[in-house]
Amino acid sequence: MKFSLFAISVLATAFFLGDANGEACRNTRKLIEKANRKGPYLGIVIPNLFEMNPLLNYPEYHASKLIIDVGGKRFRFGSIGQKKVILVMTGLGMLNAGVTTQLLLSLFDIEGVVHYGTAGNANPSLNMGDVAIPQYWSHSALWSWQRYGNGPENELPLEASGDYTRDIGYLKIANFSTDGGSDNLLNNIWYQPEEIFPVDGTPEERQHAFWVPVDPSYFTIAKHLESLKLERCIDKDTCLSTPPKVTTVERGTSASIYLANAAYRSFIYDKFNVSPVEMESAAVALISYQQRVPFIVIRALSSNLSGGGQHSDTFIPLVANNSVKAAVEFIKLLPTPPLIRSV
Repeated sequence: MKFSLFAISVLATAFFLGDANGEACRNTRKLIEKANRKGPYLGIVIPNLFEMNPLLNYPEYHASKLIIDVGGKRFRFGSIGQKKVILVMTGLGMLNAGVTTQLLLSLFDIEGVVHYGTAGNANPSLNMGDVAIPQYWSHSALWSWQRYGNGPENELPLEASGDYTRDIGYLKIANFSTDGGSDNLLNNIWYQPEEIFPVDGTPEERQHAFWVPVDPSYFTIAKHLESLKLERCIDKDTCLSTPPKVTTVERGTSASIYLANAAYRSFIYDKFNVSPVEMESAAVALISYQQRVPFIVIRALSSNLSGGGQHSDTFIPLVANNSVKAAVEFIKLLPTPPLIRSV
């Protein structure tokens, strides 16, 4: 069933490519078909060039000559250990990450997705340079912004029809007033789940998801990385204050918002128990989850605490390198299906 759904998706995409842009896209379609005959591949989804370049130069990544450009995205083929991989850069934010992941899964024969990069940190028990691997991801910027004068006891617009909910909770903006006031015209923001349409569901029949689980087998494998030694120093005189570590955590969250505000960081940690906070992973998670493709997210923390604590651009290259190292070691731990030979 999974293969037939993939095949239908590829055929539909190929038909579109062939009709849309003539000969150039027909050639691209042929490259995609040829590549898929050598699949499946592990998709490696990366936010930006700054985080991708260390992998391109990593000794255990072996690039092939094949590169396919489609829809403004570049898909680079290669291998890590025994795994055939496709690398693709998303660009900044949830929209770019979602579009890129869907394109990857629609065009190519993908057995799983690994998303890695750097992130802010909301967890006071973690430090700059640590690599956090959450079990669940959420998109925390889909809101119902409540009108002034209404409170937690008041139904939200369209709540009765199931469009919005008060189940997840809210942010009361007045609680963050510097003058101690109990009222604020901005009132309350209620967090909302995403509408999802899984590939094995009924089209146009929505489901809802706020916390999206990573693949359980991938998460179990990731626990083996907790003994991995990460880089601490740029040189003999410039080192992180604490030795960095790999750790599995409960939750991470994403929004197309750069979080450098200590009050909001503390709020979402206290409310949701999140560790990494960044701008792409939930989109990768939501698309992979709906397409029923196993995925995991590996994020190295670029600060002690977002909006406060130690933050130094000096260590950002080291942090990016640690995220690459953790991702590569994770991929090497993935089982490789035995080769089936014809008799």
